[in-house]
Amino acid sequence: QVQLVESGGGLVQPGGSLRLSCAASGSIFMIYAMGWYRQAPGKQRELVASITSGGSTNYANSVKGRFTISRDNAKNTVYLQMNSLKPEDTAVYYCNADLIAAVTLPRHDYWGQGTQVTVSS
Repeated sequence: QVQLVESGGGLVQPGGSLRLSCAASGSIFMIYAMGWYRQAPGKQRELVASITSGGSTNYANSVKGRFTISRDNAKNTVYLQMNSLKPEDTAVYYCNADLIAAVTLPRHDYWGQGTQVTVSS
């Protein structure tokens, strides 16, 4: 069974920084892309940033230049460094991993439980 466990959310003032972490554990054969999504109240879930196993990254336009995604393949962990945070970044942030749990199983998306990020003075 695969689990994604996020940490690092919280309350921060505008202009501040937070670092989110997400560790994948359990039966894992191979992880392809990992990423972060967010969902604000009344809005659809949206991609924030993603990173392939080779390190190629993709960012939403709204976070380019402020957020940095990285991963440690040896630890099956993905990070999101968030700088210059704005009130509009307030949302529940979800970790995502595109992976194969076992060689006999198909590729599948897994999700973390979400961590709240609130940017407010």
